[in-house]
Amino acid sequence: MDVSDRRPLPGLAYPEAYLHRLADELSVKFSGIFGLETVERYVLESYTGLLRGSTVRAHVAARTVRFATDRLTALAQAKGAITRDVPEVLFVCEQNAGRSQMAAVLTAHLSGGRVHVRSAGSMPTGEIHATVVEAMREIGLDLGEEFPKPLTDDVVQAADVVVTMGCGDACPVYPGKRYQDWELDDPAGQSLETVRGIRDKIRAQVLALLDSVGVRAEA
Repeated sequence: MDVSDRRPLPGLAYPEAYLHRLADELSVKFSGIFGLETVERYVLESYTGLLRGSTVRAHVAARTVRFATDRLTALAQAKGAITRDVPEVLFVCEQNAGRSQMAAVLTAHLSGGRVHVRSAGSMPTGEIHATVVEAMREIGLDLGEEFPKPLTDDVVQAADVVVTMGCGDACPVYPGKRYQDWELDDPAGQSLETVRGIRDKIRAQVLALLDSVGVRAEA
């Protein structure tokens, strides 16, 4: 179907053409798993969810590609349409701008890719805290391509382990999931020295988590 012949996505004036193209591309990627209407709905929800907390609108379109793709992948995993060959861990904090981002990148690094990680926020902010980016850069880990994402039901369903960090009761609870709550200070507004301490505490927690899921940490 030609993009120009498609009905407009409800409630969205810009950028309809871009979102329609993205929906077309993802409908091909997830052909046989999801219908076009499901893909369109996820694209629109992902775009509006990111737009709500974004401070730089120019970034939203590109981020929508990653966010919508990851959400649809998570939904397919939860439904058993895509197989999972490594444990899935979801980290959730309030803003998804500090603790959960550090935990996700540390887990991916220390597991050597033998754990798949996602992160989300119950009330995400626009950008990752600058001191968090710097603290991770000091140990050779780059958060430059990461961004805060709203917590969605699909990523919780796909997770084997859900780790919460000060997000209260915002995370839905599903039977059969493992839940952990890590008590960590919020790095928002903290000095770089303080954030380094939070980073190191998270690293210790990640090492324990990897051991609990049977994954040996990389040196």
